[in-house]
Amino acid sequence: MCSWPAPWRRPSPARSRLAETLTFGCRLNIAESETMRALAARAGFAGALIVNTCAVTAEAEAQARQAIRRAHRENPARPILVTGCAAQIAPARWAALPGVARVIGNGNKLRPEAWGEGAPAIARAAPIGVAAGGGTRAFLAVQQGCDHACTFCIIPQGRGPARALPVPEAVAAARRLARHHAEIVLTGVDLASHPDLPGLIRTLLREVPELPRLRLSSLDPAALDDRFWAVFAEEARLMPQLHLSAQHGHDLILARMRRRHRRADLLGLARRARALRPEAALGADLIAGFPTETEEHARASEALVEEAGLAFLHVFPFSPRAGTPAARMPQLAPALRRERAARLRAAGAAVRARFLAGRLGAVESVLFEADGRGMTEQGAPLRTALPPPAGTLARLRVVAQDGATLHGEAI
Repeated sequence: MCSWPAPWRRPSPARSRLAETLTFGCRLNIAESETMRALAARAGFAGALIVNTCAVTAEAEAQARQAIRRAHRENPARPILVTGCAAQIAPARWAALPGVARVIGNGNKLRPEAWGEGAPAIARAAPIGVAAGGGTRAFLAVQQGCDHACTFCIIPQGRGPARALPVPEAVAAARRLARHHAEIVLTGVDLASHPDLPGLIRTLLREVPELPRLRLSSLDPAALDDRFWAVFAEEARLMPQLHLSAQHGHDLILARMRRRHRRADLLGLARRARALRPEAALGADLIAGFPTETEEHARASEALVEEAGLAFLHVFPFSPRAGTPAARMPQLAPALRRERAARLRAAGAAVRARFLAGRLGAVESVLFEADGRGMTEQGAPLRTALPPPAGTLARLRVVAQDGATLHGEAI
């Protein structure tokens, strides 16, 4: 399941000919937005706002619609270009919003010809695109689409079947990105379904030796085989952080979701990761309030967070998506879904605080962003009194933590 907790705004820099982007959803969307900024500018949309939508939850769609209406009120003359998974699934609904000049389908949004006059608006399969993120990290999309049929998910309708970026193209893109970025994040709708993810990781690290850090986005636990674990253990430049598309902690609900793993698989995966790299940090996507979920089922998810040591969570109250099997199942009350989501987040916050406390005294390699915030190899945020310039990799000793953020001092 692709996920991202909040919209990502990339304004057009001063004197830039690039458009502004507002991105909802996953890291893959963030990567694609960077490509679209340049494509829109070359097609004469330099002053436009590109809204890259997400269809994972109803809330993500509602936020995007609100952002479009607000942008039109603030500047009625500004063209708004809408794309992404939600726009792909229901283009007419988005085209009817005030100020929307064009709706561009996922299948076309990374093609230069799609931004010119007379280009088709909708296509059913998105191409695989390469782009850099807006900060010191770059997002490299090496996989698109999904062949699975999770009962809650509508994303395959927006992204099409699974397919991968050819390895030579991925290597060439990584070389370009490494010129300006100290870290690359490999992304995809279902990254672990890449036909040879372990081989791709080894090839990128071998062929791009100047790249200090390589990180992975969300992974399907069922797809992590022995070859993956060998790479995780042996490649020091592959960051010791795994974010799992876990979704739930009870076997019955996982079966009703049509997931390919079970609770024991998640616990075994956590043990294996820490046995190979004791410093590793684990995170997960979790859905609260799935149809038919009982209090016992909900408590199983909370217990999973504790037992697996899931310190970095993306928690979603279940959101029924029209056209999916889960939308036809007996639904829980929205208030109960929200309450259970809050409990999951609280469980995650407790594990995160303990994880951060365990880093006290450690020397961390930290990559700093423009706002002075840094990120450790495990993906933990770190702040320091006098941060170095953005893009700098620095070693700092952790001297304090506040339950959410590490605080470090230069060595």
